[in-house]
Amino acid sequence: MYFDDFSLGNSLELAPVCIDKEEMLEFARRYDNVPLHTDEEYAKTTHFGRLIAPGVMSFMAVWAKYLEVDLFGEELIAGKSTKIEWQRPVFADDTLTGSVKITGLSKRNAKNGIVELTFYVNNQHGELVLTNVTEAIVKCRPNI
Repeated sequence: MYFDDFSLGNSLELAPVCIDKEEMLEFARRYDNVPLHTDEEYAKTTHFGRLIAPGVMSFMAVWAKYLEVDLFGEELIAGKSTKIEWQRPVFADDTLTGSVKITGLSKRNAKNGIVELTFYVNNQHGELVLTNVTEAIVKCRPNI
């Protein structure tokens, strides 16, 4: 979609994703190797009481579902920024669902603009676990 095709407030729902414990441990060992993510005995001693998923992994699991939608298609030029805020822990076997809302549109020039997307991600209990604001640079419709 071209920048000109987006409207503030438009939204879409993403397919749910389940956080698999083995994938969670593998990700944590490779990219976020701290005891809260990798050591079950240690995690039991924390106020969480069990392992929590790395926050980036939780976001990336939902991001993968977003990419399947291919919202921008060939009109995407590049990502500009992203900001993730974690609200609640995510645990193994949690099912995450995401919704994405267009929260900003800023035309940069005749060729492209910035589309701001806000992601709201909930667990299976309906609790908000993370939000994300991503900006993407998107082509404008060519003047013919």
